[in-house]
Amino acid sequence: MNLFVRVTPNAGRDVIEGVELRDDGNAVLRLRVSAAPDRGKANAAVVALLGKALGVPKSAIVVAAGDTSRFKTLTISGDGAVLAAGVDVLG
Repeated sequence: MNLFVRVTPNAGRDVIEGVELRDDGNAVLRLRVSAAPDRGKANAAVVALLGKALGVPKSAIVVAAGDTSRFKTLTISGDGAVLAAGVDVLG
């Protein structure tokens, strides 16, 4: 499953804010992490936050695109139906 997210680093806490509809019509899951965007720390915090929220191991989540961007594409391995239901709950 691919998941599109918008990440705000250096936030006060790690939180999933919900789905945001962008001007181009695409929907992204908006996340805030307290980690700084330094040497992959924010990406690691995103993976940990989503892993915990979806109940999947961190090793099942990979940043497929957008390593240094606020907009990222994450690839999540697992049962598609279960993951889709989990993402619906987050949004």
